[in-house]
Amino acid sequence: MRPTRTASRLTVAGTAAAAAALLAATLSPTPAAAQDSAAPTAVSVRDVVVDRDGSRHVRYDSAYRGLPVLGGDFVVHLAPDGTRERTDRAVAGSLAVPSTAPKVAAPRAADLAATALRSANPGELLSKLTARPQLVVDALHGAPALAWRTNATAKDSLGNPVARTVLTDALTGRQIDAWDSIETVTGDGRSLYSGTVPLETTGSGSAYQLKDASRGGTYTGDAQNKTDGCILGICWSRAPAVVFTDTDNHWGTGADTDRATAAVDAQYGTDQTWDYYRQVHGRNGIAGDGKGSYNRVHYGSKYNNAFWDDSCFCMTYGDGDGTTFGPLVALDVAGHEMSHGVTSKTAALTYSGESGGLNEATSDIFGTLVEFHAANASDPGDWLIGEEIVKPGFGKAALRFMDRPSKDGSSADCWSSGVGNLDVHYSSGVANHFAYLLAEGSGPKVIGGVQHDGTTCDGSTLTGIGKDALGRIWYRALTVYMTSSTKYAGARTATLSAAKDLYGAGSAEYAAVAAAWSAVSVN
Repeated sequence: MRPTRTASRLTVAGTAAAAAALLAATLSPTPAAAQDSAAPTAVSVRDVVVDRDGSRHVRYDSAYRGLPVLGGDFVVHLAPDGTRERTDRAVAGSLAVPSTAPKVAAPRAADLAATALRSANPGELLSKLTARPQLVVDALHGAPALAWRTNATAKDSLGNPVARTVLTDALTGRQIDAWDSIETVTGDGRSLYSGTVPLETTGSGSAYQLKDASRGGTYTGDAQNKTDGCILGICWSRAPAVVFTDTDNHWGTGADTDRATAAVDAQYGTDQTWDYYRQVHGRNGIAGDGKGSYNRVHYGSKYNNAFWDDSCFCMTYGDGDGTTFGPLVALDVAGHEMSHGVTSKTAALTYSGESGGLNEATSDIFGTLVEFHAANASDPGDWLIGEEIVKPGFGKAALRFMDRPSKDGSSADCWSSGVGNLDVHYSSGVANHFAYLLAEGSGPKVIGGVQHDGTTCDGSTLTGIGKDALGRIWYRALTVYMTSSTKYAGARTATLSAAKDLYGAGSAEYAAVAAAWSAVSVN
């Protein structure tokens, strides 16, 4: 946690008397009436900020005949010598309403808010639903009006909290406004691999949780160096995922000595993967249902792996042994592993033989496209997988090389009848090579500061159609045409069908797909 404040914030209790005195000197036209308990409008201090030069900024809330006024807040700005510089008000004019007696009863307002919460979560079976109305004066939506402000809360089918604040006209029952009330707050984190990154977090009392309500409630927790108890896929115990919290919303230090630093990378990777699929492919979450996954970091002791697990709908990251790998929370690794979740919800490619190679390649392709889409200067896009996490003890610059997969010593550049007998991480080389050639073309070039080869198996010369077209074609092929048993010949057919759908059978993109497959010996 890093202090970044440039001004101090005084406690309200310690400055109430001073703030009242400030009111008398600064408010107009009737400061005395504003402090008179018998007057219809009263004010109270919400916050006081004191700058380093002594300037003060006093924030007030208003009430009308004891009812909170939405839009009744204002800030008085004082120079170091106490002179009023200006007052900023949420709304101008009177805050009065003709009557504070509602015609719509509180239970009716609660029912309307509950209905609004259900409507905002279609298809969800909500449980533990409560709605608590509060009578207020609404000055934010035009002339001041008596209203019910109702906070409706519930749990969704996964046990995640959902909440909505509904503003209802207390005279007519008309809905004035409504908004989600589990709010995200923008903080930042110093990561291991991606520099300082923005993070959407959730306020929890005086602290913050590393949980993002804007992305389906995705969160990151500490596995506390524990492991799952599983045999043959049957688990009787799970490593925990204790949600990270922070007091100032500045997470991590950029060093792995701070346990929150790896959490920053993991949460950032989740955010970027979510955004890639939503912004590029219109997919709302890994499963397409708007529900977030979660991350566990610090799994096991010196654990040299990261994995996606459908059974918990979660990502798990080891810390590495420090010699072969560092913490396995790099951006392309996150995109890779979470893309296994997308595959499992779509084509469900069998994780063996050529189908398994296509499964792994799908994750390498989308993990790479997530990295490019993030456009992070600290980790620029390239066609290497895991280049950030490898240590000198690994002996190579990355886990895999999509421009010429055989550079890792084990992966296949070109299809042959024996490709399906390779480990799926190595048989993936054929599709990885195809994807690189389709996007970038053949021949040497520098991408993201890294030299890439771009060789072909048949000696052909190719012109790439770009990463966006590759992503669109592969995503459509995966989600529309591939099945659990698709092999390389089927992948060629699926991607040609996708290219035809997207660009036409006579398009340059269609021809490029055919040429790129031929260039890796899939004819």
